[in-house]
Amino acid sequence: MTETDDEGGLGGFDHDAWRTLAGAGVGYGVVLLAMFLALFVVPFLVFLAL
Repeated sequence: MTETDDEGGLGGFDHDAWRTLAGAGVGYGVVLLAMFLALFVVPFLVFLAL
């Protein structure tokens, strides 16, 4: 067993690959949120203002 196996918790996720995966997921979520706002919320607000 390695030291990270004995720690338990989130110690096994302390690697650059996991941080890269988390960053990519957060970035993907931000892009999806921006597209949702631009394609649905903004036109809806413009429609309500007319």
